[in-house]
Amino acid sequence: MAIIVVLYATHSMAATHTRDTIFLNGEKAGAQVEFNIQVPSEANISEADMLSVSATFASPKNSIGGSGQLYLVAIQAGVAWVKTAESTWVPWDRSIASLIPLQIYNDNLPANIQLSIVENLHDLPGDITLYIGFEGETGQFLFTSPAVQFSIKQNFSEAEQNEHLLGGSATSFTFNADAFSRPSASLGVVRRLDFSVGNSFFRNPWVPAPTVTTARDGLGPLFNTNACQNCHIKDGRGHPPENDQDSAISMLMRLSVPAETEQEQLLQQQHGPLPEPNYGGQLQDFSSPNIDPEGQVKVSYTGISERFTDGYKVELRQPTFHIEQLKYGPFANHVMTSPRVAPPMIGLGLIDTIPQSTILAREDPIDLDNDGISGRVNWVWDVEKQGQALGRYGWKLGQPTVRQQSAGAFNGDMGLTSSIFPADECTAEQVDCLLEPNGGDPEVSDEILDFVVFYSSNLAVPARRNVNDPVVLQGKKLFNEALCAACHIPTLRTGDSQVFPELANQTIHPFTDLLLHDMGEGLADNRPEFLANGREWRTTPLWGIGMTETVNGHTNFLHDGRARNLMEAILWHNGEAETSKQRVLSFDAEQRNALIKFLESL
Repeated sequence: MAIIVVLYATHSMAATHTRDTIFLNGEKAGAQVEFNIQVPSEANISEADMLSVSATFASPKNSIGGSGQLYLVAIQAGVAWVKTAESTWVPWDRSIASLIPLQIYNDNLPANIQLSIVENLHDLPGDITLYIGFEGETGQFLFTSPAVQFSIKQNFSEAEQNEHLLGGSATSFTFNADAFSRPSASLGVVRRLDFSVGNSFFRNPWVPAPTVTTARDGLGPLFNTNACQNCHIKDGRGHPPENDQDSAISMLMRLSVPAETEQEQLLQQQHGPLPEPNYGGQLQDFSSPNIDPEGQVKVSYTGISERFTDGYKVELRQPTFHIEQLKYGPFANHVMTSPRVAPPMIGLGLIDTIPQSTILAREDPIDLDNDGISGRVNWVWDVEKQGQALGRYGWKLGQPTVRQQSAGAFNGDMGLTSSIFPADECTAEQVDCLLEPNGGDPEVSDEILDFVVFYSSNLAVPARRNVNDPVVLQGKKLFNEALCAACHIPTLRTGDSQVFPELANQTIHPFTDLLLHDMGEGLADNRPEFLANGREWRTTPLWGIGMTETVNGHTNFLHDGRARNLMEAILWHNGEAETSKQRVLSFDAEQRNALIKFLESL
């Protein structure tokens, strides 16, 4: 990557600093650490130069010849990193227990130590804050304060190397209506056969029991659809009902009731939303022939205007969802609802392979860096492990794994049981539902579930298009200047994976931090999900978003499909994204066009 370096404190070739030191918790320490930072002067750096920063660490006099450990910590774009003895920077969760020493000295601590600091951070543009730390025999942590600060600014005059490979070596180069349905390019021949088998179970419809089609019977008794593919149309994005005659076939309505007691609040945090007593966790608008569906979802819209600085006006549509024809009694008081369109299926296995430490390193729940962005993780319930786990999937990061997400969809969307969810979602009020025959125990065998999980995990992300187009490059620059990349993180790296070795150790470009963010009142569903509150949503991965119309024939975006195009989706951003939205509203026609062209290239 071409870079430009801007120093905050000095432009000289070398500068010696003596600074107060602090503990990691911010308390002043009673010693000083002297160090020498050497960087190239700004005037001598071209855009093609690789950044190199070194330092000379002067050991505390009373520690020379003894034992100690050195640490290097960097904070960049709100993310904490620590450098290891192998000269690699790894994400750090900011806790003392997980600090990794750069160098360890056993009774041989020299008076001065030459350190190489930054040579591997050139691929992470942004403001960098560096801390050099020392832990002596007393166990006291000393860190430089104030820190050394400088900035690496990205060059937008040309595309980055392999920028088009959104899914690393797994990236697909299919750009037609099947763009979201291709297997990971890194899959071998044998694994592609498993992908095809999983595809058949994902696409083909299930039927009510009893029937001779024993491999796919047991549908219902209450359900939203009879095949995964009906919601994730061509493995892509769903949409809300278009009119009163249209069903919510690729959108569902989550249901829950508020947690009122301390015990219920704890239960909600640990196990998820409390289901509505008469209808369960989601409304099911289809049923087997002998019983009634639960109800029907309808939507109406009102207009809201947003105006750009140059006078250009965009008319947004505010949805109001109605649930009609309830068949099992009224909803409980204070029922909470949340419409959810089906998200695209691409890249799920790559997301599963991103190390947990990478996600935690970006968490900043109380906005310590004062950038107005306070993303946080959602800790959810892992049914198989019977414990809390990091949420990675769903509109509020409510599911920890592709396997649990898939089993949950079989259960809630199609009324099919599995070893993970062994019971139908029939409530006590739905007596006929409880009496309906089933298709086996469970109806989805572990073998079928494994095939579907493999298929879902290996749907490839299509490559970017037009990455060197000057208009696209301008839009990329504007995307960064509007601070969109602060949450829609362009580049991440997958870790090791025994389950999916084809997806391991890849540089990918999902444009997400996999964190929850407060998106403001306009997008709020006012319904909590584990730790997520009613205003929080995950950062949606943007990879493949420019292929939506080609694959699905529409450009409906956001969790309920209210946005009819990408600009409308941007203008619904509020809360933590309000600053970004205001910057976009200052764009003129040429800039708006460039921004959209960039997004369409993803």
